[in-house]
Amino acid sequence: MAVVLAVLAVGALGVTWAALRHPVAPAAPPAPSATASSSASAAPGPTPGPTTTAPEPAPSATPADPLAGWTLEEKVGQLFVVGLDLTDPQQVSRDLVSQRHVGNVFLHGRSSAGVTAVRAVVDDVTSLATAATTHGTPMLVAVDQEGGRVQSLTGPGFSTIPSAAQQATLAPDELRARARQWGDELAAAGVSLDLAPVMDLVPASSAAANPPIGALDRGYGATAASVTSHAGAFLEGMRAAGVGVSIKHFPGLGRVTANPDATAGVTDTLTSADDESVGVFRSGIAAGADTVLMSTAVYSLLDPSAPAAFSPAVVTGLLRGTLGFDGVVITDDLSGAEQVAAWSPGDRAIDAIAAGCDLVLFSKEPQVAPAAVEAVVARASSDPAFAARVDESARRVLALKAALEL
Repeated sequence: MAVVLAVLAVGALGVTWAALRHPVAPAAPPAPSATASSSASAAPGPTPGPTTTAPEPAPSATPADPLAGWTLEEKVGQLFVVGLDLTDPQQVSRDLVSQRHVGNVFLHGRSSAGVTAVRAVVDDVTSLATAATTHGTPMLVAVDQEGGRVQSLTGPGFSTIPSAAQQATLAPDELRARARQWGDELAAAGVSLDLAPVMDLVPASSAAANPPIGALDRGYGATAASVTSHAGAFLEGMRAAGVGVSIKHFPGLGRVTANPDATAGVTDTLTSADDESVGVFRSGIAAGADTVLMSTAVYSLLDPSAPAAFSPAVVTGLLRGTLGFDGVVITDDLSGAEQVAAWSPGDRAIDAIAAGCDLVLFSKEPQVAPAAVEAVVARASSDPAFAARVDESARRVLALKAALEL
């Protein structure tokens, strides 16, 4: 779909220790104080009692592990986001939650039914998040609500959102206010994560030849200043409404000449680690992006051996290391994209998680997700290092949910 905190803080328990008293030999009576009453009959001061030592500092309590008591299957389930078709919610998606412990859904497709109808669908699927399915943890409900040609939810209660190219003509303050309204609408429908805004920097000279972004008016302008100011305003408005955001598609789809959803072998031969198109994502991170969504294109100057979502050099080295992002990283769709069709569903999920991604998105074809879940569980069962990676990502996902107050 080319179209994402810290470990849960737990209040430390204070421990009070009784003060210990150590008796000492009584001292000789002191002479009357020079400042005391001048009466010659004044009695000497009282003999001091035993001295008291300062209480020993209370030991720091170790924060409780948010994953304590979780099964491996439950932890793996937190790393998956599966598609739930808005017009025909498939049973496979519900089964993935109730039987495979999957902890998050993506509202796939288009609906013009309005806020109330979408909320009914969301409430139905999120009711499956129980102690027996997701360890009682609420679900992330994600959607693509960018505007223009990429607006999944319309109808009563939803505004018609202009494309990013049109949004870029607004003053940032006005865009921020409008995005707050759009976020309020999503929140009313039960959506907690918008996979937007797009931060891909598309050169003006090649926009028409850039199928995933430029040709669809999904970009916020042809300059880094325009992208950062307007995508940042969209981000801030959504966050003010309590809806999480995902800046995408890192490290940028602005220079590719094919869409990874529809074409295999999509490669960017120009983008480098210090490129301006990478730098715009730094501003999105600084603005408070909750998640970063990874591109599935190959970047020959960064890692020619794998799509970015499968590349430790891009996810862990560039995004987490160089740019300093420590939040949740989500993949673009791994279920139906031609770019990743050569990998089995299981290998797609394993490679993304091993590279440093926290959430793997199986939206277009959720029927391939069961095999992916099984493969991740099997790898974590036999590989302690990979199991540790699963735990790390599960903690990040739980921290995001806590931050969004789900």
